[in-house]
Amino acid sequence: MPAPRIVLLTGAAGGLGTLMRGLLPAYGYELRLLDITPIEGAPDAIIADLADKKALREAVRGVDAIIHLAGISLEASFEKILRANIEGTYNLYEAAREEGVERIVFASSNHAVGFTPRPAGEPPFGPDQLIPINTPHRPDTFYGLSKCFGEDLAQLYWDLHGLETVSVRIGSCFAEPRSVRMLSVWMSPGDGARLLHAALTAEDVGHTVVYGSSANTRLWWDLSTARSLGYEPEDDSEPYAAKLIAEQGELDPDNPEHTHLGGHFTINPPQWPY
Repeated sequence: MPAPRIVLLTGAAGGLGTLMRGLLPAYGYELRLLDITPIEGAPDAIIADLADKKALREAVRGVDAIIHLAGISLEASFEKILRANIEGTYNLYEAAREEGVERIVFASSNHAVGFTPRPAGEPPFGPDQLIPINTPHRPDTFYGLSKCFGEDLAQLYWDLHGLETVSVRIGSCFAEPRSVRMLSVWMSPGDGARLLHAALTAEDVGHTVVYGSSANTRLWWDLSTARSLGYEPEDDSEPYAAKLIAEQGELDPDNPEHTHLGGHFTINPPQWPY
């Protein structure tokens, strides 16, 4: 696929959106920014709710592709998740279909499979131990459930309408990993931009699901589908390991918070109870 020139970035005011709007222009993209809140330094950004179908239709008009980061990124009541993450994602896909947009990169999450057991033993893990991309959906929260919906919606729109999507099951994208768990699922901002660029430009993706992380020594999941897009991660969380382990200790196989991919979302999700 030729490199898209104009890309709509939803959720542009959020943490990941802020990182990507600083990094992606270096790949030649002209970003059209959308968020529900104003974006500092971006007076031309589109301020709109995902429930506003007219605004979404106008926002996607004329773009070559969409990176969809918008929505609630932690746990919340089902009603809130339904409105923002489920109905909002549907509204965006409908607007994209109506305007003839050919590709969406959807920010899925590891929490779509959060109750999947993490690899047992000591890292590094062999290929047969890594969590495969075709592991069944096992959401750990309403938030994770909404990401399962998004992946299935993307599949439907590919099969029914020919709208391509790369669904990226993002781990944790920060400047540095913040916990021992993140040593396994961390994606550096630079690798995040490299992965999104690969997802925007790879040929014939149909609907492809990939895990989103750096090439971490302690990696839990299989990055082969991401690499098949042309993604070449350059970073590893291991330089941060000694400090984090000294502060927090190694993961405990007897601690329920440490036994599943979703970590504390499986027992004490952020914002739960609500």
